[in-house]
Amino acid sequence: MSSKDVVMGRIRDALTLSDSAPVEVARRYRTGRTLPDDQRYELFADRVRDYRATVHRHTSAELAGALSGILTELGVQSLGVPPGLDRSWLAEFDGRIVVDSPEVPAPDLGQLDGVLTGSAVSCAETGTIFLDGSPDQGRRALTLVPDLHVCVVGLDTLEVGVPEALTRLVPERPTTLISGPSATSDIELERVEGVHGPRTLVVVVVG
Repeated sequence: MSSKDVVMGRIRDALTLSDSAPVEVARRYRTGRTLPDDQRYELFADRVRDYRATVHRHTSAELAGALSGILTELGVQSLGVPPGLDRSWLAEFDGRIVVDSPEVPAPDLGQLDGVLTGSAVSCAETGTIFLDGSPDQGRRALTLVPDLHVCVVGLDTLEVGVPEALTRLVPERPTTLISGPSATSDIELERVEGVHGPRTLVVVVVG
């Protein structure tokens, strides 16, 4: 029997099995884990800082002032925002606000000093932020092209682990996972940031 006969035989066997009743696979994922707000935040902040991102925590009443201070400190004069962003967040920001739309060519987004978005859900255990393209997050290009991304995370959307976070996502929506600024390493392990996305990530947790 040739190698081709062996491969084709395995394919036929697999096709035969696919016509039979589905096999139930036990999935013992850890789900339903919870932590008090402060512990959840501290775990998330520790992971985010480990990725060389910056994290702040403020109340809703402090948010507009905090964002204005962060953007001013970073020298942001032109700020890109998704069309559904809560404008009250920028009530104290004096710079130019550019509302993104699909008609804006992606390369033009590189002219912005930064971008501000909301988020869908986040995972404390991995320090990961999930964006699902909702109106307060915008299209994927908006958070990948500019060199600075300031992302607002609601403490009520911060889950302990990945299984808990995934249950809050809509499978049909495009999902982008962010774990720190864009970074890569060459063959000599020299870290380079900003190759595939923003060089700087600032996370503002509200709650």
